[in-house]
Amino acid sequence: MATAGSHQPNRPKAPNQGTTTGRKPLQVMRINRRDEEQERLQREAAEARAAANAAAEKARKLEEAAGLTAPTRPAAASTTSKADEDRFDLGEMEGMSMADLLGAEDQAKSGKPAKPLNSSMSRSVDDFDFDEEAFLAALDENAPVGTTGEVIKGKVIALESDGVYVDIGGKAPGFMPKSEAGLGVITNFRERFPKGMDVEVLVTREQNADGMVTISCRALALRQSWERVKDMEKKGQVVQVIVNGFNRGGVTCDLEGLRGFIPRSQLQDGENHQELVGKTLGVAFLEVNPETRKLVLSEKRAALAARFLELEVGQLVEGQVASVKPYGLFIDLGGVSGLLHQSMITNGNLRSIREVFDQGERVKALVTELDPSRGRIGLNTALLEGPPGELLVEKDKVMAEASDRAVRAQNTLKQREQQAG
Repeated sequence: MATAGSHQPNRPKAPNQGTTTGRKPLQVMRINRRDEEQERLQREAAEARAAANAAAEKARKLEEAAGLTAPTRPAAASTTSKADEDRFDLGEMEGMSMADLLGAEDQAKSGKPAKPLNSSMSRSVDDFDFDEEAFLAALDENAPVGTTGEVIKGKVIALESDGVYVDIGGKAPGFMPKSEAGLGVITNFRERFPKGMDVEVLVTREQNADGMVTISCRALALRQSWERVKDMEKKGQVVQVIVNGFNRGGVTCDLEGLRGFIPRSQLQDGENHQELVGKTLGVAFLEVNPETRKLVLSEKRAALAARFLELEVGQLVEGQVASVKPYGLFIDLGGVSGLLHQSMITNGNLRSIREVFDQGERVKALVTELDPSRGRIGLNTALLEGPPGELLVEKDKVMAEASDRAVRAQNTLKQREQQAG
């Protein structure tokens, strides 16, 4: 025997010996895994077979419900499989829908004769319960609410820091950004749009994927302002505005919430136009264009329009010759000019316009034409003459007796109008 501490020679260990527990050889592990895989496949095959049997049983019950076959007991599951053609007679069911199959049972309950089951016959709309009014109502209920440019009414339902939510009758509320809440600056947003308030808005963007549309009070107010201004222009109205700014080309003002512009050439005092800020002016319309947002006004045309309201055909007016042209004289009638054409000066043989009137002279004449749209006033002194050419020899006498002669001339004008009419 070897004593403690004596050296023992190393001996080879037996194949089945070791310090750890016994480990299966690699070949045994592979065989076990193959067995497990086969068991799994068999289990899945059994489940699939059971599902197929269940589907077959369901199809059999549907056939019985449709009256295709007589009720039978469910066949016991067997390991032997049959083809579908042997199990079921599907010839009469070819081309039929589930509604066709269920319809046979409905007809049996109602007592009506069942229709023959064949692939050539299809059911009409009359065979189904169809409510046209309910269908149309459903379409209307789900129709999009709010198209671009449409004016709709709604009720404020919520306020956020960036805008207002309004119930407009759609599947989602309309949203109005804070910047579109109205014309001008709104200091107290919650006071302006309390919850439950009825509002009228303009749709500026159609619904998005969530069904929400973008709406605006400001856009609606601007549209209504343009409509009012267009109506004023059509009627030829003179309106009062307050000048709130100026630039090199003229002055600006506010009219019905719109920015208007008055060019310097259309001001009575265009040289000192910057001093007009804060003053009230009477203006008429030169251009009103909602598409380009151009609103151009004129103080001079307003004076002309006001003067036109004071004039009528046949009226005797007095003014000063402002300028002499080859075709006639322009007479200043106090803010507006009338044209005394050379053919209307005298019935005599006129060699030169200055032969009768010269620049700066006072002239009395009859109004024979008024055209407010073009700002034109036609004058006539020949109607004040007695014998033709009287103005050439006795101009002072004709001017002195102009009032009496005007009565006779007015009768002549009325006779001409009657003959022309």
